Amino acid sequence: MPATLEGGAKLKFQCRKGIACWNACCSNIDIALTPVDIVRLKQRLDLSSSEFLSTYTVPYEMEKDGIAGVKLRPVDGGTACRFMTHAGCGVYDDRPTACRYYPVALLSMRKQDESTDRQYYALVREDHCLGHREPRTQTIDEYRAEQGLTEYDELARGWRQLILKKKSSGPAVGKPSKRSLELFFMTCYDIDRFRSFVASDSFSKIYELPSDELHDMLLDDNELMQFGFRFLRQVLFGENTIAMREHNIEERRQRIAERRRQLEQEAAERMAREEEPPDVDL
Repeated sequence: MPATLEGGAKLKFQCRKGIACWNACCSNIDIALTPVDIVRLKQRLDLSSSEFLSTYTVPYEMEKDGIAGVKLRPVDGGTACRFMTHAGCGVYDDRPTACRYYPVALLSMRKQDESTDRQYYALVREDHCLGHREPRTQTIDEYRAEQGLTEYDELARGWRQLILKKKSSGPAVGKPSKRSLELFFMTCYDIDRFRSFVASDSFSKIYELPSDELHDMLLDDNELMQFGFRFLRQVLFGENTIAMREHNIEERRQRIAERRRQLEQEAAERMAREEEPPDVDL
């Protein structure tokens, strides 16, 4: 277990063009993406979030039968990053959070008696990396600011809190349903599909949002992302911050219950027909 560090800890490291290990870390990747990373990269590549996910990522389980994460897909038949060039990163201004942090690992933790998470850090040392031999020294906080991580971390904070809350809840909230897992994936990673969902009539029949708020967030990926984290806290953990249309909800429950009764009746009738003895000629 690596030692945990705080932001004021000293970091002796520098990655620079011309260093002997240039591009080595990009040649064998295992890069998990945050929702912020996906938004930045899909905008950079002028793709929808669904197109970006299918072309550039692979899903993975953060825990068995639990919520999913997304990793960057390496080159076909290899392990290198698809954005790596001889000159360095081809999407440097929009590079993922994990790339910005390297060789520091972010550890978001929350104590049982605390309501918010705290950020700690760990140092990653790999044999191929020669950046630790460079003479430059600064604090981890200074390195984070230099790498543009202050904004990235703040935007992704709600997502990390959702993951921490789910992991800390453990079996108390039970095994997630397939529907809740799909909802988590769409809301966190497929932002354009989530936008269509929020703009739909079915959503507006259940949730009541001020028209100006709805309009603004449908036009802004980051605002929609933050709303998505609120939405998941409400749906998954009952933290109600979004007004709901109770009359429509009750009507929907009744329709679902009626549909369930119909399906059960049809299933029972099928079973009865299958169990009927065949006609026998006497």
